[in-house]
Amino acid sequence: MSKPHIHILLVEDDTVDRIACRRALSTDAQCDFVLTEAATGGEGLQLAKAAAKKLDCILLDYNLPDLNGLEFLAALANKTGEITIPVMVLTGGDSAAVAAELMRCGASDYLGKDSEYRYLELLPAAILRMLRAQQLLDEKRQAEAKFRTLVEQMQAITYIASLGSAGELQYISPQIANLGFSQQEWLADRELHARQIHPDDRVSALAAIAQSLAEGSPRRVEYRLLTKDGRELWFRDQAEAVLDEAGQKIFMQGILVDITQNKQAEADLLQSREALRLLGAHQEAIKENERKRIAQEIHDELGSLLTGIKAYVSVSVERSVHAGLPADPLLVDASRLADDALEAVRRVITDLRPSVLDQLGVWEALGWYANQIEARSGVVCDCVIDPSAILTHLDSAPSTMLFRIVQEALTNVLRHAEASHVSIYATQRDGMLTLEIKDDGKGIETEPTQLNSHSWGLQGMRERARHFGGTLTITGQAGLGTAVVLNLPLENANEH
Repeated sequence: MSKPHIHILLVEDDTVDRIACRRALSTDAQCDFVLTEAATGGEGLQLAKAAAKKLDCILLDYNLPDLNGLEFLAALANKTGEITIPVMVLTGGDSAAVAAELMRCGASDYLGKDSEYRYLELLPAAILRMLRAQQLLDEKRQAEAKFRTLVEQMQAITYIASLGSAGELQYISPQIANLGFSQQEWLADRELHARQIHPDDRVSALAAIAQSLAEGSPRRVEYRLLTKDGRELWFRDQAEAVLDEAGQKIFMQGILVDITQNKQAEADLLQSREALRLLGAHQEAIKENERKRIAQEIHDELGSLLTGIKAYVSVSVERSVHAGLPADPLLVDASRLADDALEAVRRVITDLRPSVLDQLGVWEALGWYANQIEARSGVVCDCVIDPSAILTHLDSAPSTMLFRIVQEALTNVLRHAEASHVSIYATQRDGMLTLEIKDDGKGIETEPTQLNSHSWGLQGMRERARHFGGTLTITGQAGLGTAVVLNLPLENANEH
């Protein structure tokens, strides 16, 4: 198996030292060291610049006739001050200050010479160690460059912050320019981020950020940031702790995502929903008024006509009886049909708008309606109104809403529940009116999401309650029945 080739430039003015280095490297069992030699600093610089792409490293004697090691390193550096070839300086002294200065000026490593040439035994391993470290450094730089390129191509603002109460910002991506600031401005002023948070969001946002930095816990918080020219932008601040190889948290890495358009769309959607709800409530009010009008007209017009017909037929039958004549069977049937028609009119009026609701109030109307359901269907229907609820004043609109919810709930019981008993219970406590309708039927099994999307009756009940600031919950268990519970804040109910 062939050994890897390592090309080295040896800059050494002492002939004996050059020969000694050559021999020490030629006997290495792991690598084939290929040496190019220079006796002066100037010659070494020329060779280094001419063969830079071929060289793996430079062995540099610190004391040269024309340059010292620091001067050589300064001349070797490119325009940005970077030395691209790993340099190991061979020093004759043991000064730590000189070694530190060499490393500061770009040397990758150094090795002290000794008069017995024992350093030559360490030289091959030291070169390999330096090259390995340089390889890791190059890989790190490439990874950082790729990461930086990726980060700076993102639309979001990325950042790195230290952990702990200080939470010092270590990096911010160029996208901070979207707020009108440069990276330097944002990093130089530690209070700038806090100052640019919208005053209404500042306390809660800073508390969430401080807790996340102190604990190293994940963060996801939304708040507004002010741009340099005063505009408001919504951001989602999301961060996670980065762990080292031992699993220890070393810093927080996060992103600031501009969600202004999403927030605007959300606000528009909420506004649209509210407008639809107001429209629905308005239509419901119109519908109730129309029901009331139709019920009144049916009562006044059709009811009066049927009552008159019934009276005429009854008088005719009675005259025949008084005259000792048998009653005309057609008239008897007509009288019975008139009774049936009047009963049908009463049912229609009740379904449209029971007069008891307007005359005696919602609580009497609920008791009356429960009796109607029981008489009509045979299902036992109890209605219990707690005195605390009876004493509660409700305007016409919320009273109608309560009646319609009970009406819809009882209609569902009769259609779907297969129940034998249903109860209505109302109470009031601490300004909260609670109305509960429970049955002992088969129990509703539909998921809440399906209830919302497929049951228009249940959805209508919820919307009625929501319009007055209330909440409606529907729960059921197979074989144990269904419960519909309305919670209505009284302070909101009478404002509509």
